[in-house]
Amino acid sequence: MENSKNRFKDYLLLEKNYSLHTVAAYIKDIVFFEFFLSSNYNDDNLTAVNYSQIRSWLISLSDDGNSNSTINRKISSLKSFYKFLLKTKQIDSSPLLKHTALKSPKKIQIPFSEKELDLVLNDTNYEDNFEGIRDKLIVDLFYTTGVRREELINIKMQDVDVSNYTIKVLGKRKKERIIPILPIVEKQIKKYLSERTQVHNITDTSYFFILAKGIKLNNSFVYRLINYYFSNVSEKVKKSPHVLRHTFATHLLNNGADINSIKELLGHSSLASTQVYTHNSLAELKKVYNNAHPRNKK
Repeated sequence: MENSKNRFKDYLLLEKNYSLHTVAAYIKDIVFFEFFLSSNYNDDNLTAVNYSQIRSWLISLSDDGNSNSTINRKISSLKSFYKFLLKTKQIDSSPLLKHTALKSPKKIQIPFSEKELDLVLNDTNYEDNFEGIRDKLIVDLFYTTGVRREELINIKMQDVDVSNYTIKVLGKRKKERIIPILPIVEKQIKKYLSERTQVHNITDTSYFFILAKGIKLNNSFVYRLINYYFSNVSEKVKKSPHVLRHTFATHLLNNGADINSIKELLGHSSLASTQVYTHNSLAELKKVYNNAHPRNKK
């Protein structure tokens, strides 16, 4: 079975173009399920699984306190794996063929307010050194471009075109897109690049953003950075790079940007993915509607 998992891993990386982070999560879910089979059925043969065994796993996951959305994500990993086994003729039918996803409450993502962003970007005392200048630029790039955390981490030196006010990012499925940057961000980039030349022993030379010790950023560092700066100004439960991406889209919508343009900036493959951000703009839309409609003035 180890060979099948390795082939599946290569399939996700090379054919589906999934990120290393995503692939690792898929394999982890499959290994956990394999361990469950071994512990409860004394058999870890994934090709001979029936749906009742999967259902037992779902129940155990629920009993352990996992949410429906977490369970659905784990099942999604299994579904992909069994589709691969089916495609490569290692099984005749998927044991998840008739499975329906568990119902999950829709999460309402609350964006930061413009005031909170102003406090973080204009009223926060960043240290006047490499790390302080880098941190502010990271916050500003998230807010002014809407890039994903993985995209920001993997920006290369050659991807930043200061003269043309653009950056190139590698999105999901390794799809490239060019994003414009604002003049205020361009000035920060120049300042950062000047400070970057003073960093000694840079090992990851091709990456634009680096730690003070000369290596590229990692996911946990970027998450902690955003959480740290916004914890000082916001009482929102979630303070993450993804909330900043959400804030970028919401603020553009609130200020009249076209949803199709936002779709391109975010790198969404379909408009349906972008339309989730319109729900957050409903309050703003109601305010405009109530102020503008003639019937509300009688």
